[in-house]
Amino acid sequence: MKKQHIINRVLPGSIAEELEIEAGDILLAIDNTEIEDIFDYQFLVQDTYIEVLIQKPDGEEWLLEIDKEFDEDLGIEFENGLMDEYRHCHNKCIFCFIDQMPKGMRETLYFKDDDSRLSFLQGNYVTLTNMSDHDIDRITRYHLSPINISFQTMNPKLRCMMLNNRFAGEALKKVDTLYEAGITMNGQIVLCKGVNDGEDLEYSIRELTKYLPHLESVSVVPVGLSKYREGLYPLEPFTKEDACKVIDTIESWQKKLYPEHGLHFIHASDEWYILAERELPEEERYDGYLQLENGVGMTRLLLEEFADRMNKLAEERILPDDSIKREVSLATGLLAYPYIQRMINEMEDSFPNLKVHVYPIVNDFFGEHITVSGLLTGQDIEKQLKGKELGTGLLLPQNVLRSGEEVFLDDFTKSDLEKSLQVPIYIVKSSGCDFVNTVLGIE
Repeated sequence: MKKQHIINRVLPGSIAEELEIEAGDILLAIDNTEIEDIFDYQFLVQDTYIEVLIQKPDGEEWLLEIDKEFDEDLGIEFENGLMDEYRHCHNKCIFCFIDQMPKGMRETLYFKDDDSRLSFLQGNYVTLTNMSDHDIDRITRYHLSPINISFQTMNPKLRCMMLNNRFAGEALKKVDTLYEAGITMNGQIVLCKGVNDGEDLEYSIRELTKYLPHLESVSVVPVGLSKYREGLYPLEPFTKEDACKVIDTIESWQKKLYPEHGLHFIHASDEWYILAERELPEEERYDGYLQLENGVGMTRLLLEEFADRMNKLAEERILPDDSIKREVSLATGLLAYPYIQRMINEMEDSFPNLKVHVYPIVNDFFGEHITVSGLLTGQDIEKQLKGKELGTGLLLPQNVLRSGEEVFLDDFTKSDLEKSLQVPIYIVKSSGCDFVNTVLGIE
């Protein structure tokens, strides 16, 4: 029996609409080929001539012959964007953040995915332990790139220990297959103090350089430690001295690799520089920001975009210095606070009638070692801003809310917080230009 994929939406003006395909119809096959998931679908619809088998709700089957442009989409969306079930992670990693969450949160927050398909669709990092030979074959056959791999260490025995999976070391051999097929890869190492740092980090970097140039970048990020670690592997937070050593190791490798490969390759996430109290690398050392969503270069990019926007406002005299009369507040995580305050100081110097109260929010919910704004909760923001000067509006970074919704991690809503603090909330998008515009209250 062919796998059935229910069509959820047909885009206006699309090929599907012209052929009277409708929401609720079922896609059975393309070119007499069963479709396993979204990758089969995207591969099969590329051709200029395809035959699509559709089943209507009454059971009638339509075989549609379609002539179209190469790579032109049919214009249909499915109930499940992956067109298949999501694959659960079977590892018990010593650093897993999901294992460090309190009970009672919404169920979706406890789902551990380790699905290589989400690496291509959403940028997720995968351990390779959940990938079959069939998965690898499909990646190489369709030449899917890039894939993001969570390495942790190149020591097979240590990797088995860190992932609590006896096959974790053997899974690294799949990287050889991807490399030989020319698949573009990015990697990450979640660094755990006393486990995979020091000499092991040096060894891992050395081994990973063998996969250049197809392995374009590897980020090193510190393990996130919440206060809910009872019964879990004992891990300690990194210190300023530790951060300095990590940066020194990474920067020494960058100096070796760049002249030969034109890539800095190995990157320290922003947390290391902030913890070490060192200036962030210049923009050129991020190789085009290959790992932004992994916290590598996000702060530098924000500062660069901020500077560009401020220069444009000044050069084009878009706003007279005294045209902005505004008092607002802004809340952020401890990690970004020094840079946010630096930008606000510059804006207040440029606009003397602008006043911004910047509040760093301590993460009481997960614990003080969690300093990123993306893990702040509505209740912590509410508690720490009650009674504070908030001006005519509170600005919050976009990543405090669930994607596409106005809900915090703890199910507080934006409207709940507005009612509690008695102030409107404005969401600041991630770019430096949006930051300036939102603070100034301009389009």
